[in-house]
Amino acid sequence: MKPLPLPSAVLLDRDGTINVKAPEGEYVTAPAGLRLIAGAAGAIRAFNRAGVPVAVVTNQRGIARGLMSEQDLEAVHARLEQLLEQEGAFVDAIFHCPHEKGTCACRKPGTELLERARRRFGLATLADAVMIGDADSDVLAGHAAGARTVLLRAPAAPRPVEADEVAVTLAEAAERLLARHFA
Repeated sequence: MKPLPLPSAVLLDRDGTINVKAPEGEYVTAPAGLRLIAGAAGAIRAFNRAGVPVAVVTNQRGIARGLMSEQDLEAVHARLEQLLEQEGAFVDAIFHCPHEKGTCACRKPGTELLERARRRFGLATLADAVMIGDADSDVLAGHAAGARTVLLRAPAAPRPVEADEVAVTLAEAAERLLARHFA
């Protein structure tokens, strides 16, 4: 079996993919509220070691709702980077949408956040990139931008949107994507 090429980039949702998601209707609005999901830093570290650029592409509607400011989000992301660094991992870029639903092109399932990552990494297309997230909007954005997609879901969970692959955790997704290259 011929190994597959490494992804040209990995685009990660944040809440529910890298860090523990706040309860429904709530947001991670302060650094103290950010907790990494077990294995997430290791997955990102594996991409780092393989030389795959990693970007976070995250909807942050809490800003539009006045529950947090851009400065609050910067502090949360600084904490994210600190926690990842403690585990020997890093992200190359973070892109966020601060808008309410239906008001912009950057809020996933829109593609502008993914396009910003494409431009940042100097990629002609996202055809060899992978979008990984836990929401249908992540998969829809990935497909619309031309990327492969991985939906993080428990095996028994309903899948209203068809992703290219389904994994339970980011760690499992990383293991599968990298194993295909190094096979």
